[in-house]
Amino acid sequence: MSVGCGSEGGDTPDTARGGLEQLAARAGCTADVQTDAADLRQATCDDGARRYVLVTFANARGQAEWLDEANDYGGTYLVGGSWVAVGGPADISALRERLGGTVVDAAHGHGGGHRGHRMG
Repeated sequence: MSVGCGSEGGDTPDTARGGLEQLAARAGCTADVQTDAADLRQATCDDGARRYVLVTFANARGQAEWLDEANDYGGTYLVGGSWVAVGGPADISALRERLGGTVVDAAHGHGGGHRGHRMG
C-alpha cells in the first residue's frame, strides 16, 4: 500500500471524528446504511455530484484488517482515525477537503475492483 499526501499545508481540515451519521453530515450527504454490525457500520453516501462508501470501525484492529483485505483489490481510500471512505480518486480528493484524513492508494491485486469484495 502506498500513501499519498494530497495537498500539503493548512488546506486540509483536521481529521473528522464521530459515527457514520456524523461523518456523512460533515461530508454533506445522508448515509444510506448497508451494514450495521457491532464491529463496523457501512453506508453509501451520495451528495448529488459524488458517490462513495463510508465505513466506521469499533476498533483500530478491525480497521487495519479491513484495509489489509482491501489492499488486494486496489483502489483509493481516505483513512481517518476510526473510519475509511472508498471512492474514485476525484471523489476521495473532494471528500478529503471536508473530512481530512490520509489518502491511500492500494496496490492493484488479483481482484481488479470492488465488485467481488465483501466490504462489510
